[in-house]
Amino acid sequence: MSGAENRRDNAQFYATARKAMIDSQLRTSGVNADFVLNRMRSVAREDFVPEGLRASAYVDRSLKFPDGGVMAPPVFYGMMLEEARPTASDHVLIVDGGSGYLGALATPLAGSVTTVTPADAFKEANGDTPFTLVLIDGAIEEMPAALVRRMADDARVVTGLVRDGVTRIARGRKSGDGVAFAPLGELGIPRLTQFDRKKAWQF
Repeated sequence: MSGAENRRDNAQFYATARKAMIDSQLRTSGVNADFVLNRMRSVAREDFVPEGLRASAYVDRSLKFPDGGVMAPPVFYGMMLEEARPTASDHVLIVDGGSGYLGALATPLAGSVTTVTPADAFKEANGDTPFTLVLIDGAIEEMPAALVRRMADDARVVTGLVRDGVTRIARGRKSGDGVAFAPLGELGIPRLTQFDRKKAWQF
């Protein structure tokens, strides 16, 4: 088989996998918003994973990368975008899990998108415009105070939450110096351990 034929077969394989993701994972989980399906149909998920994981890019589970990065199942990103509904008036902050996939999905939908690592989420604001929407690519136990301070009043948050060892997708709103969360449903989401709550001393 020639190189051109091999590339054509690979392209067809991933196109078929992407369609199956839409029909068998997103729609069956209640993700039906046209703007979400269009973004997830347009962005090649296989381009955001290491070469050795490309064939698994569309499976309905999390992928762990050799460098420590993670990619959540497709339905997490579909539910996140559908819940967040970014608009051209939004200044979005993305805490990236290590793939860059969420940023690629969200960028055309928002007025501006800034992507940071989990470690950078603990840094204080450096003069940037307060963010109206925060998307966290993973499950967290708590929001760092520095990240909350970078958010505009009444800013929205969509993230995974860890509660009693169970991960759930959740939406939140900034209120005062904190964020009030409403869990939306259990879902397998990679845990971002940098956001684990510090353990209290016990005697």
